[in-house]
Amino acid sequence: MKEIDFNCDVGESYGNFKVGNDEALMPLISSCNIACGFHGGDPLTIEKTVKLALNNNVQIGAHPSYPDLMGFGRRYIQLPIDELQAVVKYQISSLKGITESLGGKLSYVKPHGALYNSIANNEEEAIAVIEAILMLDEDLAIMGLAGSKLENTAQKKNIKFIKEGFADRNYLPNGNLAPRSEEDSVISSVEETVAQILGIVEKGKVKTAEGEIDLYVDSICIHGDNPLAIEILQEVHNLVHQQQLSIKKFTI
Repeated sequence: MKEIDFNCDVGESYGNFKVGNDEALMPLISSCNIACGFHGGDPLTIEKTVKLALNNNVQIGAHPSYPDLMGFGRRYIQLPIDELQAVVKYQISSLKGITESLGGKLSYVKPHGALYNSIANNEEEAIAVIEAILMLDEDLAIMGLAGSKLENTAQKKNIKFIKEGFADRNYLPNGNLAPRSEEDSVISSVEETVAQILGIVEKGKVKTAEGEIDLYVDSICIHGDNPLAIEILQEVHNLVHQQQLSIKKFTI
């Protein structure tokens, strides 16, 4: 039986704006990426989400972004390196402090949105983010796009790299995610999403418009703001009951 970690981006509600259904998602996943306030999340939402993760024995990661509440962190913002590092440290510190105050532990960092996509290929920004993480806690890992340049950068900087694949996003032939600005960048069918999960877990492959490419991962993301997220994860648990796969936290 294949073992795999499933993660979701959570805690992205902000003030009166509700994003996703964290209460329903949390029992179905093994790791979670909690927004830190710069694309979603506010202090009370962060605290409630950390408590929810701890109550469900879900591994906790920080989900920092560019300072982009208006764009939900999906717009690239060019910041001076020292400012980028300060922005990342500020967000991780907030989540780390709240998590530890509640008796939990922060295990890893998964940048969000445009920052995630940028550091997959931009070595200068990747180094800045990694150094910011290590300045706070040398035991933290970084989660990023499997097969990206970030993996090599992480090895150079001696930080544990968690290879991530996506259940509900289409891929380009070069291994990058199809941009959200493109039609059909997000998979809109539960059946297709589950098929992609099985392809990744069982074969280490994912389909693109030009054929299959290799994709070896430690964790699979299902976006918490995907309207189908609950249905997808329920189907994943059906596979667990059928003994086709096992949900297990990745180890650092």
